[in-house]
Amino acid sequence: MIGSQKVIDYLNFLLGGELAARDQYFIHSEMYAEWHYGKLYDRIHHEMADETLHAQAIIRRILMLSGTPNMAVNDIKIGSTVPDMLQLDLDLEYQVQQHLKDGIALCEEEHDYVTREMLVEQLKDTEEDHAHWLEQQLRLIDMIGLPNYLQSQMAEVTPNLV
Repeated sequence: MIGSQKVIDYLNFLLGGELAARDQYFIHSEMYAEWHYGKLYDRIHHEMADETLHAQAIIRRILMLSGTPNMAVNDIKIGSTVPDMLQLDLDLEYQVQQHLKDGIALCEEEHDYVTREMLVEQLKDTEEDHAHWLEQQLRLIDMIGLPNYLQSQMAEVTPNLV
């Protein structure tokens, strides 16, 4: 099936963002593991897996539309403290949210409702799961203080394989 080149190009743009989010979460999860914050490791490693699935869905859609996936990864930002890492991940999620909304609008203009639905599902996951959880963690740090928050995140790290 030959799809709209505008949609294919935009999907490649989104793919770069999903790959960057995956890599940023991957690095942050490994940092949490090193610091023995097992609960943060588990959650952020899970987010990395979600971003990988988002990228996979985009790649499959690009291929279905007779496009070629561009695996160029957007820039990533690595934090040096837990609050910085959480904030950088939240900033990334907000950026992804806006890009998905723009992609949804483009799909409507191009009458590609199947791609639109895929992006709507990814937006829902980004807003209701990823961003919301990160917002909660930053709010907890403000409410109970960083030392208490960090203590609550300590757990044995059991490395996960994707």
